Amino acid sequence: MSEQAHFLRREKEAVTIQRRKVQGEAGSSVEPLQLGKRVREIRLGRNLTLEEASNLTGLARSTLSKIENEQISPTFTAMTKLANGLGIDIPQLFSPAIPETQASGRRDITRKGQGKLHPTATYDHELLAAELSGKRMIPYRATIRARTFEDYPDWVRHEGEEFMLVLSGKVCLFTEFYQPVELEEGDSAYYDAAMGHVVTSLSDEDATILWVTA
Repeated sequence: MSEQAHFLRREKEAVTIQRRKVQGEAGSSVEPLQLGKRVREIRLGRNLTLEEASNLTGLARSTLSKIENEQISPTFTAMTKLANGLGIDIPQLFSPAIPETQASGRRDITRKGQGKLHPTATYDHELLAAELSGKRMIPYRATIRARTFEDYPDWVRHEGEEFMLVLSGKVCLFTEFYQPVELEEGDSAYYDAAMGHVVTSLSDEDATILWVTA
């Protein structure tokens, strides 16, 4: 396992432990979904009256009212109109609303150059928001020291998805199932982190990037 993958795995394990703890506290019971209630939640969440929703979806006001009150079951055509008019995907009609949770009030400030350093043979990582444990995402700044693909013993792979933004310099992003792509300052990429990936600097000076792993 590469040093970067080991670094990320340790951080991901902390996130997983925190998520399991929260899920355990919340319990595992799930109420049966009421489609009409869900439609009403979505409509009210967008501050729409029945009349306004009718104009957006093309469904009669009376039809919408009957759907919301579980008096009729919408056809697939009606669900398509609902989704298009309310600006959602059809699966969202069948997904329970995420319950509101009280803000935890967590916050962490990382001053420039004061992140937790973790140097490797190919990257110099600076872990941001290092004082927070159980984060849902892992933000860090990296200085790319590698210059060729051969500088890596193998692909870097780890769980989750990853976002990267080039802060300075120019890099080449290698991914297992795609052709290499050159990215310059301001360019970004989002990818499946379980897919093999590595980054090299193309500029004279080491490039720097912001990485966020979730």
